[in-house]
Amino acid sequence: MDAALITTSTGLEGYKIVKHLGVVRGITVRSRSALGNIAGGFQSLFGGRLSIYVELCEKSREEAFQLLAQHAQTLGANAIINMRYDANEIMQGITEVLAYGTAVLVEKI
Repeated sequence: MDAALITTSTGLEGYKIVKHLGVVRGITVRSRSALGNIAGGFQSLFGGRLSIYVELCEKSREEAFQLLAQHAQTLGANAIINMRYDANEIMQGITEVLAYGTAVLVEKI
């Protein structure tokens, strides 16, 4: 699926939605290793950007995004509208990242 056809908007400029295929999602659950938490804790002593946690968040969001696109493709979609992210802490140090949206079939206008 072309990432340009995944949007947080309710439509895609230059395309007509011909069919709504339903809600799709991609979910991942992640934690940082004990060594990663030690490194993150050490970084936090100095303040500023905590790159070890930024990397974890970016990887989690990218994985959820890819799973979202795969789910939409299995339904026959070529686009996703109303895409959103959500994150919840399942237990201390373990976080769920969810990407969700509406799978649609679009045609170029």
